[in-house]
Amino acid sequence: MTRAETTRPAPTRVGADSSGQAGGRPAAKGVERLADWSIRHRRLALSLWIFAVVVAFGGSMFTGVVEQSDADTLSGQAAVAERLLDESDFGEGAIENVLIQPKAGVSAGTDQIVADLRARYRVLSEVEQVGDPVTSPDGRSVLLPVHLDLGSGESRTLPKNAVGPMIEATEAAQKAHPDFSIAQVGAGSIGKEFSERYGQEFQRAEYISLPVTFAILLVTFGALVAAGVPVLLGMSAVLFGLGLASVTSFVLPANTNQPSLILLVGLAVGVDYSLFYIRRVREERALGRSPGDALHIAAATSGRAVVVSGISVVVAMAGMFFAGNMIFSSLALGTILVVGVAVLGSLVVLPAVLSMLGDRINWPRIPLLSRRTRVDRGSRVWEAVLRPVLKAPALAVVVGLIALGAAAWPITDMRLKMPSDEDLPRSYPVVRTLHEVVKAFPSESTSHVVVVEAPAAQHDRVVSALTELNTRARSAGGFAVSEEAKTASSVDDRVTKMYVAVPDEANSPEAERTLDRLRTDLIPATVGQIPGAVWAVGGPTAFNSDFSSVQEERLPYVVGFVVLLCLVVMLVAFRSFLIALVTGLLNLISVGAAYGVLVLIFQNDWAESVLGFESNGAIVSWIPLILFVVLFGLSMDYHVFVLSRIREAVARGEEVRDAVRSGIVRSAGVVTSAAVIMVAVFALFATLSTLEMKQLGVGLAVAILLDATVVRGLLLPGFLALLGRPAWREVSFLRRLPSVAHD
Repeated sequence: MTRAETTRPAPTRVGADSSGQAGGRPAAKGVERLADWSIRHRRLALSLWIFAVVVAFGGSMFTGVVEQSDADTLSGQAAVAERLLDESDFGEGAIENVLIQPKAGVSAGTDQIVADLRARYRVLSEVEQVGDPVTSPDGRSVLLPVHLDLGSGESRTLPKNAVGPMIEATEAAQKAHPDFSIAQVGAGSIGKEFSERYGQEFQRAEYISLPVTFAILLVTFGALVAAGVPVLLGMSAVLFGLGLASVTSFVLPANTNQPSLILLVGLAVGVDYSLFYIRRVREERALGRSPGDALHIAAATSGRAVVVSGISVVVAMAGMFFAGNMIFSSLALGTILVVGVAVLGSLVVLPAVLSMLGDRINWPRIPLLSRRTRVDRGSRVWEAVLRPVLKAPALAVVVGLIALGAAAWPITDMRLKMPSDEDLPRSYPVVRTLHEVVKAFPSESTSHVVVVEAPAAQHDRVVSALTELNTRARSAGGFAVSEEAKTASSVDDRVTKMYVAVPDEANSPEAERTLDRLRTDLIPATVGQIPGAVWAVGGPTAFNSDFSSVQEERLPYVVGFVVLLCLVVMLVAFRSFLIALVTGLLNLISVGAAYGVLVLIFQNDWAESVLGFESNGAIVSWIPLILFVVLFGLSMDYHVFVLSRIREAVARGEEVRDAVRSGIVRSAGVVTSAAVIMVAVFALFATLSTLEMKQLGVGLAVAILLDATVVRGLLLPGFLALLGRPAWREVSFLRRLPSVAHD
């Protein structure tokens, strides 16, 4: 180890930059002033934080969360159709279908069971009407439709909130008729089971993530208190973020995946920021700094890096607002809130806590671990990894690009699909019932929904046009419509809907062709001829097609916004075009590799048995965009801290290759620990049963793993060694910008 690696700048005071020179720039002074205030008013700072967390999260328990409707999650014409249906009263509640099938060896009829079910349902206030039973083509299955009473106006409730008593009645009927399988399925029962199961799984992942994170931090720091502080700060940031998100849901309704993303990102950045900060304080104390000087240096270095990292993550998340769908807007808002809270906690609460604890942050030491985690040691492993890389940086870059390029190659075959009820886990009984219904009653599978809004005076003409549309669809081929048009009108005759069945899977090319035929030919020639009529086509095929089309249209804007603003942040931080460009390039490469691995695992079903899922041959439509923005933000997180260490070494006069080696080696322990925590937390979410959360968890874990190994071990040092000192040369006009990043 060279002398250049072990020296440090002279003790700094508030306002000094990382090279030890006084007169820090305004942005840096702001961070350090905040830390100074926190240290001087530590009890007040901690009390205010605890109060804010309790009020925010506790308040959310009383106010609840406003969730997005189906229409909120859709795009294009499908969203218009769903909104027209939601805003209209068709005089019918949600339908629950009860499937009755004899078990093996039973041949008795089902009339008695149907009569029993009718008697049980009619006494329920939640049931509006019990329909006539329908027998399957093979005569073995009977489907009994039941209409739920959801109320009206402000008292109208969701199907999942009204279906409980009916489920209990169905279960009682099953016990009374053990020779038959009696099960129900519908929007209400699916929604109820999903909410309950998903809530339990989310809670389990949350509980497991905390001890896993604590264990990794314990290995990192070798002391219980040092390991516990980041966990407490990270979890309090998550609770604070969840509380704030519940408030904002009254303005922007929350997506069902928002809490999961808040936990994923909030715990990751909250723990990471604390980890970097505490590590720097311990390093400075080990070098003989006083407790006050150590905190000031940490504020002037890690504190500034936290600001840059937080801004980078927020900027990346803000890109989702350009996606043109409320799913992304909700996820963006939730993550921005929790990242902002995590940054605030790191800048205000952490200095207060560390000043209270002093050297007790290292108590109690775990003998074996504390010796292993001495802060004055670099990583021997990373020394060994970097030695050949810095001797032959061009070869390292080529090897790294080939490896990540090979991983990214499968994205050329990526297929996107919005998940349907049939893609829910087969472990859910209601989903198994759904598959049985589709199998026994093929006509109950896929339908386009044509929705027409017109003045009530035009109602008869609308019905006539829809009847003509049904006739033309029958003769056009590709549809599975009956002779009689299946139309229904709202009680005020303003909105009329018609189901147009197709014999294919919702996301098949054949179904998409029939959708296109409806929109471009059949509907314009019939309903489109009615003056003042507004029409839209919804249904599962339209949902997927319209969502994908909007994403393809908006993706360049999202990518451009995120990449451009992140480059601007890095320019402000390091005042070098080359550093900003290298950072952006490496982020794009690692994201592409993560996409490729995701396709291999989920689209090509490489790990179905390991991860416990059944591939539907596609990636969930919103996953690539959310992965891009989250990974771009989190990758910037690492790069800011690693590049800041390298910049410190360059500023001390080290040769570039020595600076790259010392910067990466010096930051190796803490960055590796942060990466391991993220990978572990993200991997936990791959254990959730829903396909989208598995894909999100695996995608994030793989990308962070690649970023912390291949990118940090080969590409970053290789590029920096090849670029040399010019990479760190400040552009003249950028010198006037505030310096906000050193660690």
